[in-house]
Order: sequence, then C-alpha cells, then structure tokens
Amino acid sequence: MKKTLAIVLALAMALALVACGGSTSSSAAASGATSGAASTPAASGEKTDITLATGSTSANYYAIGGVMSTVLNDKLSLSTINVTSTGASKANVQLLQDGEANMCIVQNDVASYAYTGTDLFEAEGSYTDWSALCAMYDETVQIFTLNPEIKTFTDLKGKTVSVGAAGSGDNFAAGQIFAEFGMTFDDVNAVYQSYSDSAEGMKDGKIDAAFCVSGAPTTALVDLAATAGKPLNIITIEPEHIQGLMDKYSFYTETTIPAGTYDGLDTDVTTVSIRAMLACRNDVSEDVVYELMTAMFDNLDDLKAGHAKFESLSLESATEGVSLPYHPGAVKFFEENGITVE
Repeated sequence: MKKTLAIVLALAMALALVACGGSTSSSAAASGATSGAASTPAASGEKTDITLATGSTSANYYAIGGVMSTVLNDKLSLSTINVTSTGASKANVQLLQDGEANMCIVQNDVASYAYTGTDLFEAEGSYTDWSALCAMYDETVQIFTLNPEIKTFTDLKGKTVSVGAAGSGDNFAAGQIFAEFGMTFDDVNAVYQSYSDSAEGMKDGKIDAAFCVSGAPTTALVDLAATAGKPLNIITIEPEHIQGLMDKYSFYTETTIPAGTYDGLDTDVTTVSIRAMLACRNDVSEDVVYELMTAMFDNLDDLKAGHAKFESLSLESATEGVSLPYHPGAVKFFEENGITVE
C-alpha cells in the first residue's frame, strides 16, 4: 500500500511540474518572435533568429536584406536571417537598442551620431549596446542642379537650395558641407525637402539646387536627367574641401561619380560619400557573427548577382568609414583575413 501511494505521489509531482510551464509551448516556438534575449540560441543545435532591420520595401536596404536572406540562409548553420521593413537608419538603431531587432543596415554617419549621442541623437543620448560588422557600399553626396549658372559650391549663394528634409541625415550632411565652405544656410534661400520632392521642384523651376545622399545612380536623379530637357550637373567638391571634411568627420570618404552616370553628365565628379554599413547588437554571439561574415564574403558572386550594390562590397573597402567599435565576431573574421580592427 505504501509503495503504491509513493508511486501515485511521484506521478502527481511530475504532472505538476509540467503544468507550471517547464517547456516552451508549440505556439510560441512557431511565432518566430524575437527580442534582445533571442539573439543567443536557447539550446545546443538551435539556430539564432536574426531580425535584420532594413528600410522601406521600395528602397535599397530592404532589397539588399532580401538578397542576404535568400543567398545566405542555406549556408548558415548557426542562424537564420529574417528581413523586416523599417523607417531606415535612425529607426534601425532604435530597434537594436530596444531589442526589437538584433542586426541592421545603417548609414555610417547616423551610426556615429547614435554612438556618440550627437546631432540626430542629441536629445536621446548615446546608444552603445551594438557594434559594427562591416561597411557595404557608398551613399554618395550629390549636390545636383539644372541651373547653368551654378558650377561650383560657392555659386549656391543667393540661390534657392533644398538642404534635405528637416532633421534628416541629408540635412546634417548639407550643414557640414556648408560649414566646410565657410557658409551657412543663411547664405541661400534654404528649403527643406526630400531629394525626390526636390527633383520635382527643380523641374518646375522652384528650386535651383538640392542635396541628395544616396547610392549613385539615384532613380529620382536618373528620371530628372532624362526628362528635364536641360543638362543635369553634379557639383564637384574640391580636394582640399574633401580632405577637410574627412579630417573633421571620420565617416566621410572620397568618391568619384563617373561621367555618364546620368544623362548630360559629361565629366567625372569628385565628391564625398557616407557608407551603408551592417551592425548588430552586442549580445549576438561571436560564433554567429563570424559565420555570417564568412558566408557573406565566401558568396560574394551570388550576392552581386542578386543586387548591384554588392559590387562595392570587398575586404579592401569593408572597414572604410566605420567609426564604431567592431563586434568580436567581426574582429575575428577580419584578423583571419589580415585586417586589424578594434
């Protein structure tokens, strides 16, 4: 009798433990939801879910993320890339900080502002729970005009110039370049619009020039050059001013826009670029990041076939313009390839 009672009590205790939630429910596992804690595999053999924050569904970041997911997921044994559409760079940093994403594509100037708590992030303070993986491609500063009187940057004085949407990365870049030339927005009739809206305003003669920070060729500028009936000019930034910007801001690099990039652009244009880069939360494991970096560079041909922006990704340029500390997994990858980073 005692033996039978002991067995019954043991069974009752086991059932009670199960009822208290000792295992993950099938519905939770199937949901695929991620959080900051989800960046580390819960058990041996499980893959880390990488939530990659990108941009709008019509923009480059989202398309690039989709190619990464398509090409790399079959090659990864430790993680799976899931792409999500977002408000792009600033929103992506905030999503990383909040643990709603654990990897993102971000402009390197916005990354610098976030890490130092300046400019776009001055009111919020610094975000430091994340780190760099690599730079990917140039986001080129293009100061464009249809006005034949505007040949140099100082020719903008007294003209109507779109300096980017208020509070945007384009707007901060415009301010830095104006300062490099000893000018401010007060030297022009400044308007605050996106570059696509500026291109439309330029067709109507409402705007003389505008700032655009985007990979060249940029669709809005291609359309403008093809339909305006006037030659499109991109203003050259002289070498001494390029160097001045690079000395003041670590995220700028020198860039050439080749002749023929746009209809009517007959000569090469020298300017500066910021760079699109890949970053992730610090709590993503070193092994996951190392494997992802290795897979990216081992499968560059397939990535290039999926999106033209991957043509710019190389070991030689992957650390240019990055001012954030690197994730340990990225450090390991670069060191194995003869590149020293911190």
